[in-house]
Amino acid sequence: MASPSRLLASRALRGLSLLGGEKAPGRFFNTENHDTVRLETSSAKTLMDIGTRRIFSSDHDIFRQSVRKFFQEAVVPYHAEWEKAGQVSRELWEKAGQQGLLGVNISEECGGIGGDILSAAITWEEQMYVNCTGPGFSLHSDIVMPYIANYGSKEQIERFIPEMAAGKCIGAIAMTEPGAGSDLQGVRTFAKKDGSDWILNGSKVFITNGWLSDLVIVVAMTNREARSPAHGISLFLVENGMKGFVKGRKLEKIGLKAQDTAELFFEDVRLPASALLGQENKGFYYLMAELPQERLLIADMAIASCEFMFEETRNYVKQRKAFGKTIAHLQTVQHKLAELKTQICVGRAFLDSCLQLHSAKHLDSATASMAKYWASDLQNSVATQCVQLHGGWGYMWEYPIAKSFVDSRVQPIYGGTNEIMKELIAREIVSDK
Repeated sequence: MASPSRLLASRALRGLSLLGGEKAPGRFFNTENHDTVRLETSSAKTLMDIGTRRIFSSDHDIFRQSVRKFFQEAVVPYHAEWEKAGQVSRELWEKAGQQGLLGVNISEECGGIGGDILSAAITWEEQMYVNCTGPGFSLHSDIVMPYIANYGSKEQIERFIPEMAAGKCIGAIAMTEPGAGSDLQGVRTFAKKDGSDWILNGSKVFITNGWLSDLVIVVAMTNREARSPAHGISLFLVENGMKGFVKGRKLEKIGLKAQDTAELFFEDVRLPASALLGQENKGFYYLMAELPQERLLIADMAIASCEFMFEETRNYVKQRKAFGKTIAHLQTVQHKLAELKTQICVGRAFLDSCLQLHSAKHLDSATASMAKYWASDLQNSVATQCVQLHGGWGYMWEYPIAKSFVDSRVQPIYGGTNEIMKELIAREIVSDK
C-alpha cells in the first residue's frame, strides 16, 4: 500500500498540472531519504529551499512545490485587497479545497486528504514563506477538523469533514471569552439541558475565521456543580444561521489584517442533542489532548516566519548602500546576520524534532509548550532585529518586513500565552509523578 506522502505527492503532481506547472523533475520520484543527501537548513543556499531537511522525503518535496505555487499564484496577488476587506474571499477557500490543501492530515476514511503531519506542516510553512497571514487554513484544518474527526459521531464526521476538506464549510473554534483568556476553566458560556436539546448562552472573542465561519466548535460549561470546572466543560457544534447565533464585528487588529477575527454571541441558541461533540462534560480533556498540535502549529509557523524574515533581510542588506558600499559589507551587519541565522537554525532543529515526535504520536504537552514559547519569542526577536537592519524602510508598510513585524506580535499570546506555557513546563519539572 502506498504511503500517505506518496499518495499526496501523486495528487500534488495533478495539482501542479491544474495550476499550469510543469511536472517535477525525475529526482522527486525517489521516496527514500537515505540514497540522496538532504541538506539541513544551516547548509542550504537559503532557509526556504525545497529538498532540504532530513525529516522530509522527495514525495514531500513534490507536495511542497504544489503548495508553494498555490500560495504564490492564488494568495499573494490578492492579499493586499483582502487586508483592506479584513477577510479573504470564500473563493480562495474552495480553490484550496480543490487543490487538496485543507484537512491534509485527516484520514481519507473520515473524508480528509489522508496525508501525514509533515505534509500538513508544509502547508503551514509555505503560507509563512509568502508572508500572507490572511487565510485561516491551519486553524480550520489542523485545529478544528481534528476535534470532529477524533471525537465526532459517524454522522457528524460524514456531514462536516468532506465539506470542510472542500473549503465549502469554514471552521472555527470558540474558546476565548472577554473575561477568560488562557484560563479555559474560567469559561462562563453555559449550555443547559431542555429536554433532549441544549440552550446555549454566552459570548466569545478573538475568534479566527469567526466572520466567515459556517461551523464553530463552542466551549461551554454544562455542569456548574462539578467538583472542578475541568469536569463540567463540553464542546458543541454550532452552525451559521442558527437562531440566536450572532456574529459581532470583525475586530480591528494591529496585525493579521486579512484574517477575519470576530466576536461571537449566543443568545438562547437551541441545539439538538446531535450538536454535542463527544461526551458530555469531557470537553476539557479533549482540549488538553488537542492543544499540543495547536502549539506545535504555532511554533512551526513562527520558525518559518523567521526563515522568511531572514531571507528578506539578507536580500535587503546586500542591495542597500551606505557609506559608499552595501551595508552587507559592514561587519556589524554581518555579525548580526550570523547571530540570526544561528538562532533560527537552532530553533528549526528543535522544531523538526518536535514534528518527528508528533508524527510518531510522542509529542507531550510540556515539549509542545516549549516549542510554542521558544519559537514565538524568537519570531518576535528576529522581527525586531530585521526591522532594525532595514532602517527607516523597515517601518514602511510597503516593505514585507513591516507586516511580518506586526503579525509576529500575536504569536506569544494566542494558543495559550507564553507565560502559561512556562507554567505548564514548570509543572512537569517539579512534579513528583
